[in-house]
Amino acid sequence: MSRLTLYHTAGCHLCEEAEALILACLASRGLGAACLEWADIAEDAALLERYGLSIPVLRQEASGRELNWPFGWDEVQGIL
Repeated sequence: MSRLTLYHTAGCHLCEEAEALILACLASRGLGAACLEWADIAEDAALLERYGLSIPVLRQEASGRELNWPFGWDEVQGIL
């Protein structure tokens, strides 16, 4: 499985919802949190500029495919 990155920031309730959904999807496939990296956009000016208005964003690193919020179970399963 390709590595996934969740672009988020601290204190974002939508990001927390997205994280819970992604982790549940991973668990349903027998995969763990090790497949997911977290990138806090507040820690990088370029990421803040790129994702500041669209977080949370889930990115599949191998393909570059991104899911912008809101996304659901089926969309996350599709990117896995």
